[in-house]
Amino acid sequence: MARRGGNTPFLDACFLCRKPIAGDRDIFMYRGDTPFCSEECRGVQMEADEAAERKEKACSGRLTQPVPPASEVQAPDERGKVRAGSILAS
Repeated sequence: MARRGGNTPFLDACFLCRKPIAGDRDIFMYRGDTPFCSEECRGVQMEADEAAERKEKACSGRLTQPVPPASEVQAPDERGKVRAGSILAS
C-alpha cells in the first residue's frame, strides 16, 4: 500500500464513505490527492464542493461591495456647507 508522509495511510479508504479501498480495485481521485472508491462517491463530493463554492462566492460578493472613499462621504449635517478654502464653481 502506498504511504504518504511516512506514517499516514494513503489511499486506504474512500474519503466520503470510508469504505476500504482494495489494492486491486480502481481508485477514483479528485483534486489531486483525495481518493474515492467509486465514481458515485467522487461525484457526490464534487457536487458538494461546487455548492459550497457557489455559496461562498455569493456571500463574499455581498460582503465586498465597493466602499466609497471617506472624502466622498458627507455627513447629513454637512451637506450644503462650504468649507473654508473651497473653490466654488458656478
